[in-house]
Amino acid sequence: LQVVESGGGSVQDGGSLRLSCVASGVAFIMDAVRWYRHYPGIQQRELLATISVGGATTYADSVKGRFTISRDNAKNTVYLQMNSLKPEDTAVYYCRVVAGENAYWGQGTQVTVSS
Repeated sequence: LQVVESGGGSVQDGGSLRLSCVASGVAFIMDAVRWYRHYPGIQQRELLATISVGGATTYADSVKGRFTISRDNAKNTVYLQMNSLKPEDTAVYYCRVVAGENAYWGQGTQVTVSS
């Protein structure tokens, strides 16, 4: 199974971006999907949002009310709509897809928010 994130870029403070996470492969069912971000020099990735196969969502306090996770099961795609972006949201964003007993990461997409 392959996972590819896209949609990152550079925006001004207060701007918006929509990230996409597309899973592809042979005969799989995309289960829960999570979005994370990673800051340079920090070892651990920050969990931002989770969406279950049924569409239930949870968010980190740092993004609640600004970010929205959603999914299109027919397209094996999960989105992260990011509004009211701040400079501290600058990071590399990753999605993690659970399928069966395994979890798969994408290569990440850079988000840069300038003040």
